Amino acid sequence: MKSYKLFIGGKWIKSVKGETFKSIDPSTGKPIAIFQKGNGEDIEKAVRAAEKALPAWKDTPAPKRGQILFKVAKLLKQNKDQLAKLMTQEMGKVLNEAKGDVQEAIDIFEYMGGEGRRLFGHTVPSELKDKFCMTIRQPLGVVGLISPWNFPIAIPSWKIAPALICGNTVILKPSSDTPFCAVKLIEILTEAGVPAGAVNLVTGPGSTAGTALIKHPRVRAISFTGSKETGKFVTENAGLKKVGLELGGKNPIIIMEDANLKLALEGVLWGAFGTTGQRCTAASRVIIHKSVKEKFEKMLLQSTKKLVLGSGLKKDTDIGPLVNKKAVEKVHHYTLIGKKEGAKLLCGGMPVNRPGYFYKPTIFTEVKPNMKIAQEEIFGPTIAIIPVKNLDEAINVANNVTYGLSSSIYTNDIRNAFIAIEKIEAGLTYVNSSTIGSEVHLPFGGTKDTGNGTREAGWTALEEFSEVKTIYIDYSGRLQKAQSIT
Repeated sequence: MKSYKLFIGGKWIKSVKGETFKSIDPSTGKPIAIFQKGNGEDIEKAVRAAEKALPAWKDTPAPKRGQILFKVAKLLKQNKDQLAKLMTQEMGKVLNEAKGDVQEAIDIFEYMGGEGRRLFGHTVPSELKDKFCMTIRQPLGVVGLISPWNFPIAIPSWKIAPALICGNTVILKPSSDTPFCAVKLIEILTEAGVPAGAVNLVTGPGSTAGTALIKHPRVRAISFTGSKETGKFVTENAGLKKVGLELGGKNPIIIMEDANLKLALEGVLWGAFGTTGQRCTAASRVIIHKSVKEKFEKMLLQSTKKLVLGSGLKKDTDIGPLVNKKAVEKVHHYTLIGKKEGAKLLCGGMPVNRPGYFYKPTIFTEVKPNMKIAQEEIFGPTIAIIPVKNLDEAINVANNVTYGLSSSIYTNDIRNAFIAIEKIEAGLTYVNSSTIGSEVHLPFGGTKDTGNGTREAGWTALEEFSEVKTIYIDYSGRLQKAQSIT
């Protein structure tokens, strides 16, 4: 089995303690490669390397930085199939979804490469004569990026690309479930010409490497995607750093009585079972008008029973494995809770008796809005069907959770659509589409416990990774006092 190292200061090196861990293929439960178990000492090395590289990278004109990002996108395109196969092997999603993950990375590097010729500030009039006012963007410095396993190429890219185009240097701490994908992404960045020290990789546990990165006094920002509990830890321990958080969701699909049920069915299947439900935008709640509930349930049950579980590398596979044994245990724990709470199990609800970490697609109906399976993020292939009598009740149920990431409504009534857009408490709302499928040139993020107001991707990503500096230029030749002070 091949062993991989940390990437610090442009060199692949062993961790200080030399401890290692294995990445596991979730479709078989067998290890695929060995990686370094980094700790605080390794983080300190990475911070020093990033600090050393910062002045030169910061002084590189933004359009020149953009040219390097375009090269990254080109190399990702050339290696798309290879990276997708590796991703499927390491975290389990079916191959076509893995290709989509790589495509997101391509898109964000292309988009942020273009931002190298923009990085807009503002010019505004002064209240005084002969005075010019404007704002510019400046980098934060050394930034720490902590990424999850479910989008192991896309989400690191969502963070790395805007961080680099703004002139920051980066330390990436990926999930220990998908370090292989992170290594390959760093190799591509290096080949594209990102200078030594501008991007560093430290693999290892969150308890050591992640905590050290969060707490490090010379790291100026942390961008974290993961669980709400870890997000709270980041907030409590990051100090005065700039912090960006994306902490999951409990996303609803509302289906009204006038909806195209075939279209809604496609959206529910894709939203609930895509990536085996392991998306922060997964559609885990179906809030449906009671007049069409029975008909839709029959359609959903029939289609769900036809889904094929297996290795994501096989062409006939619809649903891959969960990421690890702990994930299977968590999903089954919620199945038992749903039964205990009185929800009706329509199908699934059991691990699959085969090698790997597979769980049967699970549908509960007659779910009440306050049940745990309708409130808490399960992060697996589980749907909770909640009947409602009208749109007002549907929106109240949709908002009756602590999260607020994504949402969807299926309706042919434009009034329903616009009321939902206005009143649903979420960072994203889809009309007649599923809850997943964000585009990189638009802001991504949520409300309430989904995060702290940060929006990744789009133009808002630049706000996460830059400071705004206000400039006043007085060319009057005399001291002018603002606010009409004489």
